[in-house]
Amino acid sequence: MAKQRTKFVCQQCESQYPTSYGRCPNCGAWNSMVEVVEAPPAVAPAAMRGRGGSAPRALVAVETTNWARLSTGVGEFDRVLGSGLVPGSLVLLGGDPGIGKSTLLAQVCMGMADERRVLYVTGEESSEQIKMRAERLGPIPEGLFVLPEVELATIMGSIETMLPELVVIDSIQTMQLDDLTSSAGSVSQVRECATRLMHLAKRTHVPIFIVGHVTKEGTIAGPRVLEHIVDTVLYLEGERFHAYRLLRSVKNRFGSTNEVGVFEMGETGLREVLNPSEAFLSERGEAAPGSVVTVTVEGTRPLLVEIQALVSPTGFAMPRRTSTGFDLNRLFLLLAVLQKRVGLPLGNQDVYCNVVGGLKIGEPAADLAVALSVVSAFSDVPIAADIAAFGEVGLAGELRSVGSAQARLNEAARLGFSRAVVPATTARMLGKDAPIPVLGAATLTEALRHVMPQK
Repeated sequence: MAKQRTKFVCQQCESQYPTSYGRCPNCGAWNSMVEVVEAPPAVAPAAMRGRGGSAPRALVAVETTNWARLSTGVGEFDRVLGSGLVPGSLVLLGGDPGIGKSTLLAQVCMGMADERRVLYVTGEESSEQIKMRAERLGPIPEGLFVLPEVELATIMGSIETMLPELVVIDSIQTMQLDDLTSSAGSVSQVRECATRLMHLAKRTHVPIFIVGHVTKEGTIAGPRVLEHIVDTVLYLEGERFHAYRLLRSVKNRFGSTNEVGVFEMGETGLREVLNPSEAFLSERGEAAPGSVVTVTVEGTRPLLVEIQALVSPTGFAMPRRTSTGFDLNRLFLLLAVLQKRVGLPLGNQDVYCNVVGGLKIGEPAADLAVALSVVSAFSDVPIAADIAAFGEVGLAGELRSVGSAQARLNEAARLGFSRAVVPATTARMLGKDAPIPVLGAATLTEALRHVMPQK
């Protein structure tokens, strides 16, 4: 009997090597090597080898079908998908363990099963466990079916026989094919299972959701080609110990990737947050040192969030800097600008920064609010509670304009803010069209004069 040969495959970039490495030489990922047994290539099914003798056709002669999008019954979910679910689409949903992926998809299934047949395939839980979760979310509709199975051939046979109007696969890492020798969750299993589900969705026009595990770095586990196979990639973000969750699209072949859905985790599942700005500021009290409100844009939606900073003398030789919800390297940059351009002595001060509500801000528009909150906390002087601030801070201490200024100010005015500190170029561009008075500032020092005259 011939000796079996093994190889090592990177789970991130699928590069193959005869020996294992701690770090992939191709993509640089750590601890991503998986040992697999080399096997003769399996013969793909006829449905995978071709689509009935396809031949080149002129694009103008191709007949198009205007598919009506299916509503999931969850408005925020529809917003992120692009006003609904496209028949025949393959959607990948990722997120940290316990963040609410299965709960959200269970709510979608129950919402659609009132009028349609929905199949929930689980490879990690039993039918009883699925029912217990569904009963917690509300009355179980008769159109919701469950299939505890991990063998993909059996699952595909059930889908083709039943032809439901929605299928959920929870999760893709538990699915396996008998004609592949590798174990479930391996690179080859995940890639091949996703490919066959993609062909099934296109052939039957049944939309399929697949749940994907994530790595410690927050990316979908398995080969990156998985994200290229599917039509849409969604991430459910948030802190496990905070109530709010953000559903974000990073790829969407049928809609925009500039939309974000906001949910609040409760005892009966995820509740849509129709006014997220008001929710994020609901527990904000009177003006306190280190507290500043900024206007960030998530997708096309402006959100008002509170930035908090705490500055205190350090007891160590090297001061500590900690940030939650705001990029730590960006905080280092802002602290350096405050020391060099404003003259704030922070070399012996611990600095803590927090975005209230568990939201993660990635855009530079929050720079000005973070800088103002640090100065306010250091001087122990509060900034007026009716002031909002946004703008990018440059290394020279200058303030640079950011996009969607009009929308940001409209949202601030709607929630009762009476003034806004913005870059001078933004103030000149808006002119008299600003819904609230704007305090334009060319530099960070000038912005501090607007909100803290004594400085």
